[in-house]
Amino acid sequence: MVLYQDAGVDIDTAKAIKRRIKKLVKKTFSPNVLSEIGQFGSLYQLTGYKRPVLVASCDGVGTKLLVAAMMKKHDTVGEDLVNHCVNDILTLGARPLFFLDYIAYSQLAKATIGEIFKGLVSGCRNNHCALIGGETAQMPGFYQPGEYDLVGFIVGVVEKDKIIESEKLNAGDVLIGLPSSGLHTNGYSLARKVFFEIKQFKPTDNIKGLKKSLGEELLRVHRSYYPVLYPFLKNIKALAHITGGGFYENIQRLLPQNIACVINKNSWRKPKIFQLIQDYGNIPDAEMYRVFNMGIGMIIFVSKKSLPKILKALPEGIVIGELVKGNFGVKIQ
Repeated sequence: MVLYQDAGVDIDTAKAIKRRIKKLVKKTFSPNVLSEIGQFGSLYQLTGYKRPVLVASCDGVGTKLLVAAMMKKHDTVGEDLVNHCVNDILTLGARPLFFLDYIAYSQLAKATIGEIFKGLVSGCRNNHCALIGGETAQMPGFYQPGEYDLVGFIVGVVEKDKIIESEKLNAGDVLIGLPSSGLHTNGYSLARKVFFEIKQFKPTDNIKGLKKSLGEELLRVHRSYYPVLYPFLKNIKALAHITGGGFYENIQRLLPQNIACVINKNSWRKPKIFQLIQDYGNIPDAEMYRVFNMGIGMIIFVSKKSLPKILKALPEGIVIGELVKGNFGVKIQ
C-alpha cells in the first residue's frame, strides 16, 4: 500500500500549518473582508468609490530567497514581497486592498513557513492591506529540501480620474529620487555571484564599509513608499519603481514620444553595498544602473512648479535629473 506521504506530501502537516497561520492572517482583515481563510475563493467588498478602477500586480522575491536560506532567516522575505507589489500599483495611483500569496516547496519546516507568514502579515498590516488567501503547495521532486519559491498577487483601487498617466510628462519636468533601503528585491543573482562565488565570502562575514554582516545587509527589507507618497499623489505626474531593469527600463517605459531623460549619477550618495558589488565584480557603470537601484528605489516625476512643494513635504527627496526633448531614451551621466 502506497500513501501520498510516501510520495513526499504530508497532508496532515499541511493542515496543521494552515490552522497555525489562520489567526495570524486574520490580523490583517478589515470589515471589507467577507470570507474566511481556507475557502475555495476569497471575498472582498469594495465601498466608498464613485468610479473605481482595480489595479493588479504579481511579482516574486527572486533569488533573495537563497540569501534568506543561507542566513536561516525567513521573517523578512514576506514583507519584501508585499512592499514590492504595493510599490508597483502605487505607480498608477492605487492604494492596496488585498493580497494573496503562493508558497511552493518540497520539504520545509513548520517554523520556516511561520516566519514567512509573519513577514507577509507585517507587510500587509503596515500597508493597510488584507491578506485574504493564497496557496501553499508541497511539490516533492520539483524543489530541493529547504528550497521554496514565494510569489504574491495584489489588488488595489484608484478613482478613474486619479489614475497616474505618464503621457502628461513634458520636457522640463524634474525627477526626484527617494532613497532605497538596499538592493530591495532585484539583482541578487549578480550580487550572489560576486560575493559568494567570485570573492567566496560567507553571509556572516563583516566587510569594511558595511554596518551589518554581508547577509544582513543583503536581507534589508524592500522599502514601501506608499505611506510617504500616497498623500501627495495629486502633485505627482508619474512614478517609476526601480526594480528589474534598473533605471533604463523602468524610466523608458514612462517616456512619451520625443521626450528623453537625463540623470546626474553624482547627485546622490550610493550605499556602500553597490560600490562593493561593482568593485569586486569589475562591473561597468551601465550594467550597474541596468540591474540595481543604486540607492534610489522610487523616482517621482514632477513639474518645476510643484518641485518646491514636493521637496518640502519629502525632505529625503533628491533632485536627480530632468526630462528633455529627444529620442535617446535614458542617459546617465
